[in-house]
Amino acid sequence: MENNPNYSVEIIRYNIPSSDHDAFERAYIEAGKLLEASPYCKGYNIIKGSDEPDHYIVTIYWTSEADHLQKFRKSEQFTGFFQLVKPFYNNIQEMKHYLPPLVNWQKQ
Repeated sequence: MENNPNYSVEIIRYNIPSSDHDAFERAYIEAGKLLEASPYCKGYNIIKGSDEPDHYIVTIYWTSEADHLQKFRKSEQFTGFFQLVKPFYNNIQEMKHYLPPLVNWQKQ
């Protein structure tokens, strides 16, 4: 992530029953294409728990929290994105915005 203190990190934690893993993963892979098309999305990742395989974390990096809430949610990409992920809305355990990381170190 580029050094921009104004971007926003959205974290969505899901608890998805094993019977829905494939559908959830397919939906987010398709929804990701809409995120990639949005000028307000700087990147995203989807991770699956290894200790608890029903747990997924989706992290979306927005140009700003306001851009996410006021611009992306009114965009044509949002309509398609929401339709794809809506079936899993009741499985959300957390959906919040965070400030950029205080520390973001990775070994190359």
